[in-house]
Parts: sequence; structure tokens; C-alpha cells
Amino acid sequence: MVKLRLKRCGRKQRAIYRIVAIDVRSRREGRDLQKVGFYDPIKNQTYSNVPAILYFLEKGAQPTGTVHDILRKAEFFKEFRVSFDKK
Repeated sequence: MVKLRLKRCGRKQRAIYRIVAIDVRSRREGRDLQKVGFYDPIKNQTYSNVPAILYFLEKGAQPTGTVHDILRKAEFFKEFRVSFDKK
């Protein structure tokens, strides 16, 4: 099963996160299938590769709770009328 989740990058005390499509059995820093965006919590910036995210969601990928909240704040689900339950 594939999930959309965060992968930590950046330096000490200055973290940024990549939103990646990754196999459930992989570690947080493990090899990802594809990078689909990033999130900077300090500057509160988000970048999303919308076609890639839609591709993985259509294939059955589940976003984690945090990624779901980030995409909801970016109004991703309003634009595309995609509804996923947070687990």
C-alpha cells in the first residue's frame, strides 16, 4: 500500500518536509516512489504537484493525517472535490 507522507529534510532546528509517495513498510527517511510537494512549517509555505498527487490518490494512496491537513489548508480537496477520510 502506498501513502502520501512527510519526509524530513533541512538542517538542525530548521526542518522542512517533502511530501512523498512512499510504501507503507518503508522508514520515514526511506526511498520514496515520487516527490509530490514540500511543506515549510516555519514560513508556512506549501508546494504541491497537483497532477502527481491526483495520480496517487486515484491509484488508492492514502494521505497521512498531517498530509491530509496540509492539503486541506491548501484547499486541495475543495478544488477537485475529492474526499478522503482521515485515519
